[in-house]
Amino acid sequence: MGLSIKDIISKKEIEIPNLKGKTLAVDAFNTLYQFLSTIRQHDGMPLMDENKNITSHLSGIFYRNVSLLSEGIKLIYVFDGKPPALKAKIHKKRGLVRDEYKEKYELAKSSEDITLMRKYSSQLIRLEDDMIEESKELLTALGIQVIQAPSEGESQAAYLAKKKEVYASASQDYDSLLFGAPLLIKNLTLARKKKTFSGYVEVKPELIELDKVLEELEINLEQLICIGILVGTDYNPKGIPRIGQKKALKYVKEYVTKEEIFDSLKEKIDELEPFDQFDPYEIYDLFAKAEVNDEEIKFPEINFAKIKEILVTRHGFSEERIDKQLEKLKKIEEDKKQGNLDKWF
Repeated sequence: MGLSIKDIISKKEIEIPNLKGKTLAVDAFNTLYQFLSTIRQHDGMPLMDENKNITSHLSGIFYRNVSLLSEGIKLIYVFDGKPPALKAKIHKKRGLVRDEYKEKYELAKSSEDITLMRKYSSQLIRLEDDMIEESKELLTALGIQVIQAPSEGESQAAYLAKKKEVYASASQDYDSLLFGAPLLIKNLTLARKKKTFSGYVEVKPELIELDKVLEELEINLEQLICIGILVGTDYNPKGIPRIGQKKALKYVKEYVTKEEIFDSLKEKIDELEPFDQFDPYEIYDLFAKAEVNDEEIKFPEINFAKIKEILVTRHGFSEERIDKQLEKLKKIEEDKKQGNLDKWF
């Protein structure tokens, strides 16, 4: 779902070369779902190999990361572990909703309505266990470190950034800020065009600085977490009805502390449908006291044979196209060896 606070968060566009030599902790699930939702066929369904195995995520992992690695950026992909009980509850409901969209997709398909097929297919996205494991396998072969978070990948990535093990977290969601990530990178890709109702617009990477955001909004991190709870997080998607991000900002400034804020919300929460009711203190702690691990930062060697085995042999990717991209990785390896040699002279 993602946190809807973009209108009150300041950000600045940056260029990919600005990130050269820096290490980024990437929210893996967020990125993989992005690939699955955007890399699609004309009818809205994801790319597949001849055996009907989904390959959109593998295509995204390979082509985007080769480009980023070629720009001198080091990457760590952080995968979700066991979700908090609250999130598992939401996932169960989403599964029921997905079944409804599957029926709608099949109806649209039977009437050959491509527009509706594309609309409903985006709601059918699901990362299966075998897709996750193969993603980890490909990332490792690309020389990218994979970290398994004990719970939320975003919280683990934010923790690495807070410890200065990495320069920043990278995600399309603002939840990273609630987990305390000092720096957040959005749109981590080479400049691209995005289709909108008014035409195509260029999308560039954006840098968000937590301290700057808090200073401009004149609030603290505790209040920012409360804003998230008011507008709705992954743990309480509905939030509080009729409270948007700007109204939430005014609200937390008026009541100041989380205790005063949450006490004032009791009646509003009780008025929600039973499934949508929540304990704001429980959600607050999921952000403020997130489960994380200390991790050793150690990048694997690039395994060219394994990359081709996964993409070409298993899934039928064009060997010519893969080889062309692998030349970029070979240059990275050569530059690395040359750099090590230069240290001796």
